[in-house]
Amino acid sequence: MYKTIIRPRVSETDGAGHINNTTLPVWFEAGREEIFELFTPDHSFKNWRCVIINSNIDFVSQIYYGREVEVRTWVNKIGNTSFILYEELHQGDTLCAKSTAVYVNFNFENQSKEVIPNEIRVELEKHLYSNDEG
Repeated sequence: MYKTIIRPRVSETDGAGHINNTTLPVWFEAGREEIFELFTPDHSFKNWRCVIINSNIDFVSQIYYGREVEVRTWVNKIGNTSFILYEELHQGDTLCAKSTAVYVNFNFENQSKEVIPNEIRVELEKHLYSNDEG
């Protein structure tokens, strides 16, 4: 599992007193940074390989300003050219949101999907999700 700590900002708090729902996709993406680095170590958009093709979020509990949030990111499934992530946001002991995201290894120059290289697949496999983890 990959872990990322987020410090909620005042500007992310809405009129209802909790973190706005539009903030959560950004936080989930922040938890994917190490995965992006596997595919594009130089962070260059010219060489970018990860393209998101689907994303879903289940809002479970409210999140508040003033307390850190932990993003937990697992690999749920690895295909030939794509992979599925399972993610959770936790504030303290509370599960606040769950997400799935599907990414494709994409070559922008050729405008086509490509097979995930074996060395990346091996790294992704180290973070496979197990039901007793979440």
